[in-house]
Amino acid sequence: MRKGILALTLLVAGLGAAASAQARDTPYFLPIQEALATPAAQEKLDPNIRLVFADAGGNVSQDFGEVVTSRKTNAFNKTDEEACRWVMLSALIALQDSARQQGGNAVVNIESFYDRNARASTSEYECHAGALMAGVALKGDVVTLR
Repeated sequence: MRKGILALTLLVAGLGAAASAQARDTPYFLPIQEALATPAAQEKLDPNIRLVFADAGGNVSQDFGEVVTSRKTNAFNKTDEEACRWVMLSALIALQDSARQQGGNAVVNIESFYDRNARASTSEYECHAGALMAGVALKGDVVTLR
C-alpha cells in the first residue's frame, strides 16, 4: 500500500513539473534575414517564388488571396533561436507551397500572425518558444508579380 501511494505521489509531482515546463511560451522577435541566410533556407527555399515581408512587392498582375500558415517544431535539445529559425523556414516553405499550388510566383505582405495577432515588419518575425515546442505563424497574399 505504501509503495502505491509513493508511486502515485511521484507520478503527480512529475506530471506537475512537466506541465509547468511545457507551459513556457517565450516570445522572440528575430531577424528575418538571419533565418533566410541559413544553409537550410538556401537549400530548401525556391528562388522562383518571391517572399516579400510587410510590402505589396511591386506590380501585381494577379491576386490569389490570403494564405495563413502556423507551424510548430520540436525544440528539444535546441536553443530557442535555433528552433525559431527552423520553424520559420518551415512556415516559409508552406507559404511557397501555397503559392505554387495556386499558380502564383510570390507571397507578399507577409506578416507574423501568432495567436491571430498581425505584426508587420520588414526586418523581424515573431516566434514563441517553450520547453518542448517552438512556433511561428505567418500570413500573406499569394500573387503573380510581373
